[in-house]
Amino acid sequence: MILNVSGRTDIIAFYSTWFINRYQQGFVDVRNPFSYKQVSRIFFKDVDGILFCTKNPIPFLTIMDKIKHPYFFHVTLTPYQHDIEPNVPDKKKVIEAIKIISKKIGVERIFLRYDPILLNPKYTLEYHCKAFEKMCRLLEGYVKYVIVSFIDIYKNVLHNAGFLNLKNITKEDMKVLGKSFSAIARKYGMTIQTCAEEDNLLDCGFIKRDCLDEEWAHLLTGQIKFKRWKARGRESCQCVQMVDIGFYNSCKHYCKYCYANYNEKVISKNVQLHDNTSSLLIGHLNMEDVIKVRKD
Repeated sequence: MILNVSGRTDIIAFYSTWFINRYQQGFVDVRNPFSYKQVSRIFFKDVDGILFCTKNPIPFLTIMDKIKHPYFFHVTLTPYQHDIEPNVPDKKKVIEAIKIISKKIGVERIFLRYDPILLNPKYTLEYHCKAFEKMCRLLEGYVKYVIVSFIDIYKNVLHNAGFLNLKNITKEDMKVLGKSFSAIARKYGMTIQTCAEEDNLLDCGFIKRDCLDEEWAHLLTGQIKFKRWKARGRESCQCVQMVDIGFYNSCKHYCKYCYANYNEKVISKNVQLHDNTSSLLIGHLNMEDVIKVRKD
């Protein structure tokens, strides 16, 4: 089993103390987001590897030495300011944390995600190209793999559409960014690929890979056979199956493009229910809950 920590919320940024508590206790409970009373219990002895995903790796620095499982580390680093990402830390601090983690775990285990790319009158093609070059220059030698994607207009994002003032991203826009990003990545010794995009930009110099394909999963876990991850609305995703231990509407970054957190009132309520000593990320177990041990 490979854990995803997490696509539903930023556990590293806001709940790293809870995570390391669960890790040391040996198990974690996860509610089924579509069937609230169904709870999966995951024992870390059944976990083969972990994929950490975060916009703020700084809290990870205090817990990384306690994690004995093999893991990859994905850091989302974008050029957006607080108008789009209200609570993401200063990007200079994020970059310094990436460097520390890279030195500790090795360049082969840390990935940079420039994700998602959106266009509007402020965040233009030229803006992205300049920002991407600066990031790559600052992270030369610390990051080898870069993953990019373009914004998806999920229904959860629509309520911010007016605020975001989005420009439709055309095929030509993708090609412009693709050719520029590919050249920049090569310049700084990095590979670049898309994430679950219909156009994988191979003709622009991108490589054909997925965020956690079978080759990387084998490198992480030593195993050979993997189930395919079936992500709703992302049929082009060819990643191996992962188990997400997060909880929707619990991320305090409040990013305006987020697909997983779309109701700030609910987020505030859920955050109040968080308890570092609970086996669940949000709230506690109830008598009505049905707990089943998950092993794959």
